[in-house]
Amino acid sequence: MFSITVRDHVMVAHSFRGEVFGPAQRLHGATFVVDATFRRTDLDDDNIVVDIGKATEELGAVLSDLNYRNLDDEPVFKGINTSTEFLAKVVADRLADAIHAGRLGEGARGLEGITVSLKESHVAWASYERAL
Repeated sequence: MFSITVRDHVMVAHSFRGEVFGPAQRLHGATFVVDATFRRTDLDDDNIVVDIGKATEELGAVLSDLNYRNLDDEPVFKGINTSTEFLAKVVADRLADAIHAGRLGEGARGLEGITVSLKESHVAWASYERAL
């Protein structure tokens, strides 16, 4: 299996509901380093997994919809605990939509999977892996 990974970051504010979250129940900020890994069994006709430039641009576009936002105020997240795990899935699903829409180029249609990791710090992160 071949893969490439592109990286960006996003800064959000949010709060959580539930005792399990302790002090994170209060409004707080988070800066995530975001890695998106694209996978396929065989390289495309250009001998690449996906155009790295297009993958980087699309990751940036997906994150721009979240960046510098209080997620508690976003209607799409109303009543949802926007945990790191949950946000990894949101980013992966939005990238999958971009792939299916052709925004990463025709060669990207041969991608088989994507994994998105959001790193909260150098010691803690969460990932979501999905098929395409």
